[in-house]
Amino acid sequence: MRKTIAKIFLLTITTLLVFGMLTSASKKKSARANEVVVYTYNSFSGEWGAGPEIARLFEEKTGIKVTYAEVGDSGQILSKAILEKKKPVADVLVGLDNYSAEKAVASGVLAAYKPAGADTLIPAELSNKLNVKAGKWYLTPYDYSHFAFIFDTLSGLPVPTCLEDLTKPEYSKKIILMDSKTSTLGVGYEEWVRAVYKDDATSFFKRIYPSILTVAPGWSIGYGMFTDGEAPICFSYTTSPAYHVEYGEGDRFQALIFTDGHVMQVEGAGIVNGAPNLEGAKKFMDFLISDEAQNLIPLTQWMFPANKNVQLPASYAAAAPVPKTIE
Repeated sequence: MRKTIAKIFLLTITTLLVFGMLTSASKKKSARANEVVVYTYNSFSGEWGAGPEIARLFEEKTGIKVTYAEVGDSGQILSKAILEKKKPVADVLVGLDNYSAEKAVASGVLAAYKPAGADTLIPAELSNKLNVKAGKWYLTPYDYSHFAFIFDTLSGLPVPTCLEDLTKPEYSKKIILMDSKTSTLGVGYEEWVRAVYKDDATSFFKRIYPSILTVAPGWSIGYGMFTDGEAPICFSYTTSPAYHVEYGEGDRFQALIFTDGHVMQVEGAGIVNGAPNLEGAKKFMDFLISDEAQNLIPLTQWMFPANKNVQLPASYAAAAPVPKTIE
């Protein structure tokens, strides 16, 4: 009788433990199904970026919460995803660009996915910059702009018309750049120089060195120094002047359009291969290129939205057109 009671007791305890484990696992799975984890950078997910409002609208529409993890620039986002490749934490990566796309696809951290309506909403020129070498659609554009130097027209300096002009003595200690190790703008600057000078790029980097006041770790710090008057020239985007016009600062700061031509940055988002919440990630990607989400891009990211249906604010008349795009 005692043996029978003991067996029943053990069976009951085992059943309760298994039930508890299954219930716990079910709860975790259910909670994760209602959350999408996005690796991104500060100026997207921060207070002034498009991320918070996109997250709010997405949750309102789908019931799925968006959790942003601020990882760094595109290189840091990709590096973290690669380190977690065997056991992914993120569902979506936001902030990879045309300069990191090839490495991202080759690393195997991305799952191929084309959002609903992408072919009609996103110009092929943009999607090709992210996917043409991949053969499949891995990254979806959400914004873009050309790199350019922004010039303080009250500086009294002559207006440079090409990269080579910046090496002249009158621009000594007058330029703020960003570090390519910590900023996509730093990478963009180096890619632009290589596109123009090709095998002579190293020589140009040496010639322009006396003109550089500082190399900032990121855009926020560098551009802040520029607007504070520490230097009259700063590396940024052709769309940056729209910010100043929008907030009533006039046209003092203007993008310099060089005869060399300009390189373009296309920022994209992609689903992580093995994403814990694949279905939620797909819904987020669909929403990211919707009119609703893309209408937030111009006055938060200060770049052109990838969705061609979006009407630009009047301040974007200050975004200088680029007649020549180079690779």
